[in-house]
Amino acid sequence: MRFPTLFLLLLLPGLLAAGPGRPRNFTKSAHLMGSHFEFTVVSDRDTLAWQALEAAVTEVRRIDHLMSFWDSTSQITQINRQAGRQPVVVDQEVYDLIQRTLRVSELSGGAFDITFASADKIYKFDRQDHTALPDPAVVKASVARINYKDVVLDPAKRTVLLRRAGMRLNLAGVLQGYGVRRAKALLDAWGLKGGLLNGSGDVLCWGRQADGSLWRVAIGDPKHPGSVASWVSLTDMAVVTAGNYEQFFTVQGKTYGHIINPHTGYPATGLRSVTILCPDVELADCLDEVVFVLGPEAGLAFINRLQGVSCVLITDDNRTLASKGMQLNYYRNNDPSQPVAAPASTPKP
Repeated sequence: MRFPTLFLLLLLPGLLAAGPGRPRNFTKSAHLMGSHFEFTVVSDRDTLAWQALEAAVTEVRRIDHLMSFWDSTSQITQINRQAGRQPVVVDQEVYDLIQRTLRVSELSGGAFDITFASADKIYKFDRQDHTALPDPAVVKASVARINYKDVVLDPAKRTVLLRRAGMRLNLAGVLQGYGVRRAKALLDAWGLKGGLLNGSGDVLCWGRQADGSLWRVAIGDPKHPGSVASWVSLTDMAVVTAGNYEQFFTVQGKTYGHIINPHTGYPATGLRSVTILCPDVELADCLDEVVFVLGPEAGLAFINRLQGVSCVLITDDNRTLASKGMQLNYYRNNDPSQPVAAPASTPKP
């Protein structure tokens, strides 16, 4: 589950000005994949807009049923039950999504790994102060079965096999992004030319708002939940934000968030918020976790090597870092009526 520091700034004046027969924003909310989703589309036809939105919600529900870690009938659950025993035939879209995640794992050196669910649960992210971290031997043992290279795909038979008993797949790090991606494809088929889809912090926007303006997506301030640190104005882009500060515990004043480094077994440290900008919402959903695991400097360097991808990071010590060429809009003196455009800071070489 994501805990985004992200808000949507829909321009209400444009919405209120739209009369009958003129384009306006239509919004539908739903509880999907265990999280809050909100889909907005622009249309001048009420019936079309509402039917398309309902179809998009239905599509995300279908994907969740097909690939949820928690659904006892899902194909992911079937794969996990047969770990170390035999391969499982899956639908083509399940096979393809797993294959794409393994490419991200390879690209990131295993910072993103869908076998993370193989780890033993040794942490309790209860926002409480704990006396100490678990024993190092316990931590090491907890991640012994995590290894994306032990996921074996057979394209001819369309099967997935987990080599070792006790291994488990969980697509939680990509499934919301994939759901939003599929919803967008469906809305395209319905002929919707503009919209903004928000899957609990996984945002994809295209076209323009009803009044012709770009979409605005704000990045929240982890130090002050509910407040806005900066915002971007854009279209035809995904903006995926994940926070590591709502599920956490502390040890001797140090905060440990819920995103685990699959190599070490310890919670990733150094960052409180990661925002990825990328045309592909599914890829962006994977990359935010990659950056969390790599940490501020290595994570920023990783994004700077990718074409068409940008990021905004908020560190544990509340610095705002951004990738090359990234421009953020800040509010002067916290006054939303006084936006200021400025580049975010970058770490020292």
